[in-house]
Amino acid sequence: MSRNLSQIKALLEDYEVKFIRLSFCDILGGQKNIAIMADQLDAAVEHGISFDASSIEGFGKINESDLFLHPDLDTFSILPWRPSQRSVARFFCTITYPDGRPFEGCGRTFLRQLEDEWAAAGYSFLCGPECEFYLFETDQGGRPTVRPFDRAGYFDMAPLDRGENVRRDICFALEEMNITPERSHHESGPGQNEIDFRASSPLAAADDFLSFKTAVKAIAGANGLFASFLPKPLKGESGSGLHVNLSLYRDGINQFSGFTDQARSFLAGIMRRIGELCVFTNPLPGSYDRLGRNEAPVLISWSRQNRSSLVRVPSAEGNDCRMEVRNPDCSCNPYFTFALLLAAGMEGIRDGLELCASYDQNSYDEEARRTLESLPLSLGEAVGRASSSTFVRSTLPEGLLDTFLEIKSRQAAQDRKSVV
Repeated sequence: MSRNLSQIKALLEDYEVKFIRLSFCDILGGQKNIAIMADQLDAAVEHGISFDASSIEGFGKINESDLFLHPDLDTFSILPWRPSQRSVARFFCTITYPDGRPFEGCGRTFLRQLEDEWAAAGYSFLCGPECEFYLFETDQGGRPTVRPFDRAGYFDMAPLDRGENVRRDICFALEEMNITPERSHHESGPGQNEIDFRASSPLAAADDFLSFKTAVKAIAGANGLFASFLPKPLKGESGSGLHVNLSLYRDGINQFSGFTDQARSFLAGIMRRIGELCVFTNPLPGSYDRLGRNEAPVLISWSRQNRSSLVRVPSAEGNDCRMEVRNPDCSCNPYFTFALLLAAGMEGIRDGLELCASYDQNSYDEEARRTLESLPLSLGEAVGRASSSTFVRSTLPEGLLDTFLEIKSRQAAQDRKSVV
C-alpha cells in the first residue's frame, strides 16, 4: 500500500508509536534492524540513518564502514505481537554509501532495479513463496531443544496437530501486517508446519517472506516454542523447503496460462542455470542433507504432476497458472534468490530456449540418476559451480559474488572438518 510521509505520521499518532524499526537483510539472508524513536522519522527519510557496516559479515571494511539506511514508506507496518500501547512500527530499508550510491550488497535495490528493467520491456511477475518450518519445545531457561512440539504428520488434525492454534495466531498477525495468508497445515515431519501467503511482485514477496519469518518466530516464542527454518533440523525427518511459485506476464497476460512459448523458454532458462544458483538458493551445508530426500528434488527435470521433479507446472486456471521451483530453502536471501531465478528465466526468453520433454517418472530411481543432471551435492560443490558461472558473475553487482563465495567457502570447509 503506497503512503506518503504525512499519512505515515498520522498513523504513528493513531497507534501511539514510540519506536520504529528500520529493517534490512544482510547478504547471507539474515534480517537485521536498528530502532529509532518515532520523532526521528523525518531525519531517516531525508538523510538516512548511518550504521557500522564493518560489523556485519560481507557488508564492509573497517576503513570504509559507514552505510546508510533509507526507509521505504510503502513497507510501513505495525508489529502486532508488540504492545498495543506505545506500539512498534517497522520499515524495510534500502542501503546506500554516504555519497548516495546504491550499496551493491542491498538485495532490495538489486531486485527492484531488475524489475524496473523488465517492466520497461513489458514484463512483470508474480512470486509466491511456500514456507515450511518446525516448532520445537524449549527448556526451562527458554532455550530451544530438538524435541518437536508434536508427533503429527501431513494434514493431521488436533489433537495430534498441536500447532493448529500457533498457525492461527500467525495468520492473524500476517493479516494485521497486510499479508494475506491463503493456506496453512501440518507438514510431514513431527512439529513441521507450512503457511502459504498470496503471491505478489517479487520485491513485495521477498519483503513478505522476511516479515513472515519474523512473525513465526515471535508468535512461537510467545507460546513458549522455538521456530526453526533450517533446511534439515532433524536427521531422518522431512526437510523444510521454500517452494517458489513464479508467474510470467507479458503486457499483462499470464504466459503460463496456455503455457506459451515464452513461458516454456522462461522455465528452460531456470533449468539451465539452476545448478549454478544453488549456493544462493541452498546456502547452508545442511541444505544438501535435505535435497534428494522426502520430495526435495536433486535431479533437474520438470513435470506437471510429478512432485519428485525439480520444477512443477501445477494444474491451475487463469492467473493461478504458474511454475513451482522446489529446491530452494528458507535459509536463503530472498532478494538475490528471486532475482537470480527471474534473471535465468529471462535469459531463457532472450535466447529462445526450447524446453526439454517433461520427466514424469520417479526422479529418485536408478534410471533417473543415470539420465538426469544433478544439482550440487554439497555446499562446496555449489561454491565451485557458482565460481565458474559467467551468468551469475555477469548478473550480480560487481564484487558481490566474490564476497559471498568467500564466506560460503569458509562454511563449506568448516563443515568438512566437522565430519572428519
